[in-house]
Amino acid sequence: MRYLHTMVRVADLEKAIDFYCAGLGLEEVQRVDNPKGRFTLVFLCAPEDRELAKERRAPLVELTYNWDPENYTGGRNFGHLAYQVDDIYDTCRKLMDRGVTINRPPRDGHMAFVRSPDGISIELLQKGGSLAPAEPWNKMENIGAW
Repeated sequence: MRYLHTMVRVADLEKAIDFYCAGLGLEEVQRVDNPKGRFTLVFLCAPEDRELAKERRAPLVELTYNWDPENYTGGRNFGHLAYQVDDIYDTCRKLMDRGVTINRPPRDGHMAFVRSPDGISIELLQKGGSLAPAEPWNKMENIGAW
């Protein structure tokens, strides 16, 4: 058995791609438009997984966009997606500058949680050891749920 991907239904494909690619830094590796089924699948990988993803040997995120509008609720019913990042403070700053709310700031220099436009909880973990606590992160309060 091998882990393949996590599927996330999205209400607005362009907003989702902006969040996951421009915000988090994931890369699109495949797109499938299915007119008969009236859906689009977009497969994303982390930059360090690019070569393995081409061979389908890296975990992927599958964004599923159904062309007919649906109301998706309970985005946390599957848990969350988790990504390791080179600099958690830089990643969180970049996301905040894009208008993303940091639900659980990286006060410990190790872990943060943000939400996608569709309410999916995303965990960010610092690569290697934790960074030293730094402002403004060490004084920020939690916002909402993750």
